[in-house]
Amino acid sequence: MKKYFDLKFSEFTTNKNFNFSRKKILNVLPEKYLLDAHKVISKWKGYKKTPLTNLKKLSKKLGTNNIFYKDESKRFNLKSFKALGGAYAVEKIAKNKKKMTVSTATAGNHGKSVSWGAKKVGANCKIFISENVSTTRAFEMKNLGAEVIRVKGNYEKSLKVCKDISKRKGWKIVQDVAWKNYEYVPKLTMAGYSVMIKEISNQTKHYITHVFLQAGVGGMAAGVISGIAKYFKKIPKIIVIEPEHANCVMQSIRYGSLKKVNIKKQSIMGGMSCAEVSLVPWRILKNAVNNCVSVSDKYVPQTLTMLAKKKFSDKSIIAGECSTPGVISIISCCSDPLVKKKLEINEKSNILIIGCEGDTDKNLYNKLYKIGNQKLKKND
Repeated sequence: MKKYFDLKFSEFTTNKNFNFSRKKILNVLPEKYLLDAHKVISKWKGYKKTPLTNLKKLSKKLGTNNIFYKDESKRFNLKSFKALGGAYAVEKIAKNKKKMTVSTATAGNHGKSVSWGAKKVGANCKIFISENVSTTRAFEMKNLGAEVIRVKGNYEKSLKVCKDISKRKGWKIVQDVAWKNYEYVPKLTMAGYSVMIKEISNQTKHYITHVFLQAGVGGMAAGVISGIAKYFKKIPKIIVIEPEHANCVMQSIRYGSLKKVNIKKQSIMGGMSCAEVSLVPWRILKNAVNNCVSVSDKYVPQTLTMLAKKKFSDKSIIAGECSTPGVISIISCCSDPLVKKKLEINEKSNILIIGCEGDTDKNLYNKLYKIGNQKLKKND
């Protein structure tokens, strides 16, 4: 088993423009957005705080005080943190309006949230997906009453088609990505994500010293950082994690300006396989992130399986592919003595990981679990 506590990250970089400012962050995403998101979402039927599980076995192995895993597989019946964003945005823009049509482009979980939100408020819903999105995810959105339109090409192409058709038909786009003159709705989705931090601030008395945050276009990371600026008394070190072939945040941080990456190979972590950082999140991420780490897909199956088989904690955790990078990056950073020292990870550290999804695509989860299980048996 030792082999699995000796993972290697692909790249690691430090943000030379780091300057965490609560005021600047809450200027980008105002406090009133965060407060309203919690007020509205906490009143939804079936709302409850998702578990903050302590990965005690992993913590002991890596020599830290605590490693907390925010388990978003328990978020409503959508099994993803995205339930907090898209559905909240739909509710806000549909309020006091006659029957309307909302649309979005998605790799899966965001579209599911928008579909669910539209169903709750009685709106029509049109979902645009790329050819890379699985039939399982498409079926689940259809099951929530959405019309799913598959587009040839990648996520960026599906977004372009969504924007073009929505403009022509007069549909209201509910996107978690910001662009010029389109910022209000992405801010709503990010405010929804901050609810996780509001919950965590009441779930542990330990001060969080490090937060490892997944990034695709940066919405979740920026939403969580906004929550940290509002709800945490002490500011932790913030480390962003990305797939090695889709590290647009890392490249942008490295160069100090927005950089689009050419994704030569799509990551198995589909929701994170993004080429470009969203506009609003970038305004937060560019100064608030301490470090960036990129990781390889090859560690995803074994990590997913080890979480399920209680190798890291006393509880079995159902973690989707995009929930694994937090664990992978912590292990890989602690396996490098220089990086561990640089990050100041030690026996006093209380580390937070966002377990952003469960088995939102059951077929993919089962496939990855099977691969991971075979690897574990081979190396035991």
